[in-house]
Amino acid sequence: MDALARLNLAPSVGPSAPLFSYIGALKFLFNTRGMLEEGHAKFRMKPFRIATFRYWQYIVASPQHIEELRRAPDEVLSFLEASNDLFSVEYSLGLRDVELEYAVGITRTTLTRHIAALSDTLCDEIRAAFDDIVPVMHEWVPVPALHSMTRIVARTTTRVLVGLPLCRNPEFLDLVISYALHVATTGTLLGMIPLILKPIINPLINTVTALLDKAENLLSPMIEERRKSMEIYGDDWEDKPSDALQWLIEAVRTQVPEERTNRNLSCRILVFGFVSIHTTSMTFTHALYLLAANPHYVHVLREEVETVLNLDGWSKASMQKMRKLDSFLKEILRFYGVTLLFTPRKALQDFTFSDGTLIPKGSYICSANTGTHYEGLNYAEPYEFKPWRFSEMRDETGEGMKHQMTNTSTKYLPFGLGRHSCPGRFFAAHVLKSMMAHLLLTYDITLEQPGKLPKPLSFATLISPNRKAKVLFRKRQC
Repeated sequence: MDALARLNLAPSVGPSAPLFSYIGALKFLFNTRGMLEEGHAKFRMKPFRIATFRYWQYIVASPQHIEELRRAPDEVLSFLEASNDLFSVEYSLGLRDVELEYAVGITRTTLTRHIAALSDTLCDEIRAAFDDIVPVMHEWVPVPALHSMTRIVARTTTRVLVGLPLCRNPEFLDLVISYALHVATTGTLLGMIPLILKPIINPLINTVTALLDKAENLLSPMIEERRKSMEIYGDDWEDKPSDALQWLIEAVRTQVPEERTNRNLSCRILVFGFVSIHTTSMTFTHALYLLAANPHYVHVLREEVETVLNLDGWSKASMQKMRKLDSFLKEILRFYGVTLLFTPRKALQDFTFSDGTLIPKGSYICSANTGTHYEGLNYAEPYEFKPWRFSEMRDETGEGMKHQMTNTSTKYLPFGLGRHSCPGRFFAAHVLKSMMAHLLLTYDITLEQPGKLPKPLSFATLISPNRKAKVLFRKRQC
């Protein structure tokens, strides 16, 4: 890189000299939020960079820079390449060369289009899962929050992935839940290893292949039975399943015939679970802790839920009318979220922002919640949790769509932005609202130490609700 180009590089947070930058990378691993806050405090809305063990991570905060990220062509700043590198998906998912685009299309179009028709199915599984995992008792019962909510979300999600009875099979549920954890662990470890060593290290640490073997054994009889029905009855028959597995089987016939194997289809179902179950579970658990610590939130939300359901019943439309619940969950994602970094991109060629900042080829660039969700220019009193923040915005501006949970903008990034925004966010929002509505109508909740909110945990860029805390449940008293 010539001297003039170096002058246009963003300033660094932490040591930047050769070799010494690894000290900064180690610091970033254990004090990610602190370094991001330091960068934004020093450079405000200007890009800055932080060393990681494999590359320079460029951080942007201003709406101008985030918008330029959104507009950049994929052949220049690639979301897919950044995501692949982040999780080393060629190794961590269990299959090489897994086709992505057709599955994203199923999530974005087919699943979203079926949410209304699946509303009763989802409610049925939510009720059944809560009954099995959090029985309704007249006395207070301590429940391990994150573990239990993960099981409920997994059952609800897999009901739409593979239907009954497999969604209630404990072996399959354990498999889907553990797959996501193993992918994240394998991907994170491989992400810190030089490319040339990955094929050597992968067999030593990768446990995903064994999980995929189990998934194929469980799903193959179902896949073969459905293929047989399609051969006999064509594209329609009585009691034809309406779930992701069926949509996948139908899609691969014409779109990606190389994906037709039982193993590839099984992998795709696990990947669907990977991208949905744990993020939804963690968001719901954050919400659960806040409700248990703040009974006045419960009263407000319970009143709204009862009013809407009494008028419209359980449906997609009724969930969309619950503005305060929508605002509460959106504020959870703004205030907590599940990651500190958003909108990842990898520079496939040199890229220069309009202010002259150079992003060299091979670098990674993203935005961070410290410069967007905690920025005073974006949100009044950003370090205060305000459950009705967005419903009040909707009332004040009259712009209902603009401030709803699933809307994305340069100031609100949990679901990404633009053409690479999360394709399953509408489904996730519906599941979260349906689960919360059921909880509010069925249970009273409190904490083991009333009013003392369990402290979230963080490591590197990930944020997790407290994994050990319990919430006390009992049958609703009034």
